[in-house]
Amino acid sequence: MNTWGDRGEISRITESFCLEQMKACANLGISHFQIDWGWQQGRSENRTNGRDVWKPNEKIFPEGFSSLVKKGKELGVELCLYLVPSLKYENEAWEEDADALIYLYKNYGIRIFKIDGQKIPSKIAEIRTQKMYDKVLKETNNGVVFNLDITAGPRGGYFFFNQYGNLFVENRYTDWGNYYPYWTLRNLWMLSKYVPAERLQVEFLNKWRNQNNYGNDPFAPSSYSFDYLFAITMAAQPLAFFDAGELPKKAFDQEGLIKRYRTIQHDFHKGIILPVGDEPSGKSWTGFQSMKEGEGYLLIFRELNSESSVQLKTYLESGASVELTPLFGDGKKSKQRVLKSGMISVSLPKKNSYVMYKYKTTK
Repeated sequence: MNTWGDRGEISRITESFCLEQMKACANLGISHFQIDWGWQQGRSENRTNGRDVWKPNEKIFPEGFSSLVKKGKELGVELCLYLVPSLKYENEAWEEDADALIYLYKNYGIRIFKIDGQKIPSKIAEIRTQKMYDKVLKETNNGVVFNLDITAGPRGGYFFFNQYGNLFVENRYTDWGNYYPYWTLRNLWMLSKYVPAERLQVEFLNKWRNQNNYGNDPFAPSSYSFDYLFAITMAAQPLAFFDAGELPKKAFDQEGLIKRYRTIQHDFHKGIILPVGDEPSGKSWTGFQSMKEGEGYLLIFRELNSESSVQLKTYLESGASVELTPLFGDGKKSKQRVLKSGMISVSLPKKNSYVMYKYKTTK
């Protein structure tokens, strides 16, 4: 969970606020809580020493992060942070940034950092940026992982500087009505043919916020179940882009999908994940297939489509026998012969519904 998605006031970032968010994360099954902008002291562009700026604001966290890290371990929620490297003089202060990250790791055990605002306008800036990452990894024995925000500007991305962690793909908000679930699904679906889906960080939002911004739009976030919004992110690294403590009670009355997903997440991501079905349009049958030898997973979505059953094109071998066992969602168990071009029959009873299948094949 990252605190930026609800566009809340920075002044709300306090130790008690963070503790309440971590408790809500634990209730939902969210594994990591990340404080975005507002936890640090000073402003990065005016600093003289990165280690001093990127320390916990003493007025907000008088004892640093020790108590939050300790409480997080009790809750099963790991504390993560946000950091913007210095951009002055083509990233000249790269070593100060590295030292700030190393300090947070060694003093509090914080190992996951969202890196935002980065710019690489020249070769020297690129070299310095790489030195920053490499120094952090060397001095933490590869203990640190980065969430690389690639939403704007000359930064790393799908094919460059992607060895340091996962990729924060996009910013969407209900505040301006630019969060449409099928847009996010389509971006992931299209990228997954070229970039490993498990390396992408994809968001789902609080669908109960700003409903008036969408009017009667049939593709508004409120038209989907909260579980469906989360399911869109499952092929990637799910990002809860909201303040979990501000969700309505009904969000916690779901069937524990996040907790159940986490039991198969690692195995799902061990396979080769590719898009199946049609390109998401808000009205398609679409999804993803995670492939291993003789087995894998199928995550299938019926969008706002009038057909309750379809023939879906997959990467299954034609002529093989496949057994589909639903893990969560609305599908039913079936056993069938794979048709030409990997076509299989799938059924979902409701529009805007999904199913996660575990499959096994035999020839």
